[in-house]
Amino acid sequence: MISLLCSQVLLAQNSIDKKLSIHWQATLIPQYHFKFTSPYQGANSLIPDEAVKTSLTTTFFINYHPFKYTYIVFNPEAAGGKGLSKTLGIAGFPNGEIYRVGNPSPQPYIARLYIEQRFPLPGNKKVITTDKDSAKKTLLFNYVSVLAGKFSITDFFDGSDVSHDPRLQFLNWSLMASGAWDYPANVRGYTMGVVAQAFYNDWKIRSAVTGVPMEANGKELQFKGGDAVGTAIELEKDNVIKKGENLFTNVRLGVFYNRARMGNYETALKKSLNSPDVIATRIYGRSKKGIYGIIDNHFGNILHFVRASYNDGNNETWAFTEIDRSVATGFSFKGNIWKRENDMFGIATVVNGLSGEHRNYLAAGGYGFLIGDGKLNYGTENIVESYYSFNAFKSLYISPDYQFVIHPGYNKDRGPVHIVAIRFHYQL
Repeated sequence: MISLLCSQVLLAQNSIDKKLSIHWQATLIPQYHFKFTSPYQGANSLIPDEAVKTSLTTTFFINYHPFKYTYIVFNPEAAGGKGLSKTLGIAGFPNGEIYRVGNPSPQPYIARLYIEQRFPLPGNKKVITTDKDSAKKTLLFNYVSVLAGKFSITDFFDGSDVSHDPRLQFLNWSLMASGAWDYPANVRGYTMGVVAQAFYNDWKIRSAVTGVPMEANGKELQFKGGDAVGTAIELEKDNVIKKGENLFTNVRLGVFYNRARMGNYETALKKSLNSPDVIATRIYGRSKKGIYGIIDNHFGNILHFVRASYNDGNNETWAFTEIDRSVATGFSFKGNIWKRENDMFGIATVVNGLSGEHRNYLAAGGYGFLIGDGKLNYGTENIVESYYSFNAFKSLYISPDYQFVIHPGYNKDRGPVHIVAIRFHYQL
């Protein structure tokens, strides 16, 4: 309520000062899974019978435009609540608004604080932006952008018009992002670094150098030269196929290379007398590299996406989630079809897998930071998700959500799991 009152005052001020853009959101998600088959469980298993778990986030999006082509973005945020089974047991975790943070009380922190400078390129067109992290101004269409500070790397990379925002679209981790990209971030999903981008007509290219967590899925970030650093490059081409204003295809292709004080699965197996421990094998300079690709198809009121990703899977997962291969596809249907202009219905499926080294480690009784049942009868983790986003009134969206998970944590002996949720999202 305090956040809402503050936002009303700030938004009133925003109407006077065109250099300042202020938005606010709050998202509440109660989630529950029905009891499922579980002949055994380990320290990181999904618990077969538990109560409803609820997540809450509230965020201010503040963008200040002090000089021509200069932007300062500041996002204070508070998040609280708990995920199902302490956010453990499913690699494609079912709630993109929850983190592996133990304190259920809302904790304030700075999500983003960065400065961006844009440099015009020839052949400019101009557009009006309404993005919450950009001041409402007439902006350059063709430009080079350099920004530095704290942000989520997925603000700029790995985007999709259909499946990217868990506050309005699919909730599952492996649908909101490329599951096999172990993208550099702290436990809340943010990092610090530099991003450079170039926009020219339908082409976009991005590169980033960022910090990585000091510990797997840890709170603290570090940058240690070539031994601890995250890097990524992405190429985007809009209108690869275009047959009208609302019929077009956009494509993104990205490569990533991260280095950190990672453990190695094979070394952990060789050293183990009983259960292998990947933590005991950690040294600086180990790497995780891979690739991802996204295709967004716009068919008027029907949107379709395909997303695939891969990493080598030799060393331990360090930041995002324990997925080494992932393929996802799905559709979103705009409410215009049934005369509900601001509603949306989505359905998607994703198949997640592990490298041979990773699955052997878990089968021998090893644990990652997210999954581990003490043993493993391996199978791909298969997930179907469906949601309906109902625009109750101008700023409130209520979304029932259902997910069906086969082989949670890649274990054929456990599950399947039926998960239901209802998302309340309010934005100004």
